[in-house]
Amino acid sequence: MLKLEESILRVLVYFDLFNYPVTAAEIRTFIVQPVSEEKLDAALKNLLTGKCIFQLDEFISLQDNFELVERRRNGNRRAGELLEKAKKISRLLYRFPYVRAVGVSGSVSKNFADEEADIDYFIITKANRLWIARTFLHLYKKIPFVKGRNQWYCMNYFVDEAVLEVEEKNIYTATELVTLKPMYGNGTIQNFFEANEWATPYFPNFNFTGMAQSDHVSPGWIKRFSEFIFNNKIGNWLDNYFFRLTTKRWRLKETQRRLNTKGELMGLKTSKHCSKPNPIHFHDVFLEKYNRRVEEERSKWNLKKLAGESIIV
Repeated sequence: MLKLEESILRVLVYFDLFNYPVTAAEIRTFIVQPVSEEKLDAALKNLLTGKCIFQLDEFISLQDNFELVERRRNGNRRAGELLEKAKKISRLLYRFPYVRAVGVSGSVSKNFADEEADIDYFIITKANRLWIARTFLHLYKKIPFVKGRNQWYCMNYFVDEAVLEVEEKNIYTATELVTLKPMYGNGTIQNFFEANEWATPYFPNFNFTGMAQSDHVSPGWIKRFSEFIFNNKIGNWLDNYFFRLTTKRWRLKETQRRLNTKGELMGLKTSKHCSKPNPIHFHDVFLEKYNRRVEEERSKWNLKKLAGESIIV
């Protein structure tokens, strides 16, 4: 097991990559080993004494920069406002054909939103109908009224009921999973969390109770009728067609190295049962940066002495 100080370091590095100071309670939530509040407080006090970390009001950071506190507080406030919008939009998205669950992911699910933040949605669909559902949802985004509010409708991660387990298993995907905020669904989200219990050991202090709770709303006759129309061989063909068409279009975008509105490379990883951002464009880059920063900070902390002993051995 990692030394407690190194476990603390890993949490602080993770959030510091987002310039996000955290509370002691949040450190305990995301630390990778069981620890009592008393033991954690003692370790943090030791690290503060050695000036390895910095106390900024109720927050703790690797940076001695009080501007981060104001940034966080403003971001928390904006996230609260966006979550209210996300709740209403999620109710609408759930009414689309074959949608079985809608959750909010990304920075907003972690209670932070900068001035350019999007609302990212995680959507579970009926088995073998992901691409019909995704196509209907993205066609909806083309409506002029919605098109001007695209930042509120970032439906970028889809899975279907046939394959709920997340393929990539690491600290990044585990964090995304446990911070996912269920909004509306028929109970399928519970199956999703059960299929991804591999994430539990990453956060042994995390309270998983009630994570899968989401509101339920009547699907409505339009959704039921639309699904009735496509619950046949035509629906099978159409889902496969949309899968092939979307995959071809996105492969072309990646080949041409197109950029999105934020100047980031566009990429989509597709399969019959999944549609998600290509991990090589952010996920893999982030993990490489994270591991590099951990090594850098570990080296710095080794130079400091607390109580006559090195913090990390």
